[in-house]
Amino acid sequence: MNLSLCFPDLDEQALDALTKESFKHFGISLIETTLVWFHSPARFESAVTIHGLERLLAAEQAGRGVLLVGMHQSTLDFCGAMLGRELPIDVLYRRNENRLLEALMTLGRGKYFPHTIERGEVRQVIRRLKAGAVIWYAADQDYGSKVSVFAPFFGVDCATTTATSRFAKICDGPTLFLSFYRNLAAGRYDIHVSAPLENFPGDDPVADATLVNQYVQAAVEKAPEQYWWLHRRFKTRPAGQAVLY
Repeated sequence: MNLSLCFPDLDEQALDALTKESFKHFGISLIETTLVWFHSPARFESAVTIHGLERLLAAEQAGRGVLLVGMHQSTLDFCGAMLGRELPIDVLYRRNENRLLEALMTLGRGKYFPHTIERGEVRQVIRRLKAGAVIWYAADQDYGSKVSVFAPFFGVDCATTTATSRFAKICDGPTLFLSFYRNLAAGRYDIHVSAPLENFPGDDPVADATLVNQYVQAAVEKAPEQYWWLHRRFKTRPAGQAVLY
C-alpha cells in the first residue's frame, strides 16, 4: 500500500520488485544489528564513511544542544551505532511490548548511546537538550492527529508530528538531518549529516512539517528499497478521507 501510494507511476512489476528488495534489505538489517550489538564494532569501522561529521562535532561542542533529525531506514541501528562511537548521542525510541526484545534493544543500544529515552518521556528530552546533549529523533512515524499536522509526503497528505519543531524551539542549538545507506556491491556504508537547517523552526507548524517531510523524502528517493515501508505511515487521515489500512 505505501509503495503504491508513494510511487504511483510504477507498474505492478516494478512495485513487486521494489517490495522484494525492501524485504531483502530489512532482513539484512537484522543481521547487521545483531553483529554490531553483540560483537566489537571496531571490526566494521573501515567499511563506514561519515560525511559531514565535522558539522555535528562543531554543533555538539558549542554546548547549546543539537536536534539530529532522522528517519527509519533499514541501516538505522547499524549506522547509528557507528555514529555513536564518534560522540555521545541520546536516542528516542518506542518501547517494545515484547519484554525479551525490549531487553535486547536496551542492551544493544546501551553500548553506544548514553541515554535511550522512551518517546513519551518529553521532560527527559527537554532536560537533555537544555544540558547541551545531541538528541537523535526519527520524525517519520504517525503519532495521531492530536500531536500532528498534515503535510505532503510523496504527494500524499501525511500526519506529521509537530514534536520536531517543538524540540527544536526548546533547543538553543541547530537542527541537523541524518541519513544513511548500505552499498551491497561495495560492502560499505555511508552516513550523511546535513548542514544546519535554515529558518527552522519557524512560526508555521505546517511549513516546518513540510520541510521535514521534504528532507525525509529526498533521503528515501536515494535508496527507496532501504526505507522501512512496513510502517503504517498514512494511518491517520484528514477529515473526510477514507481509511487506507
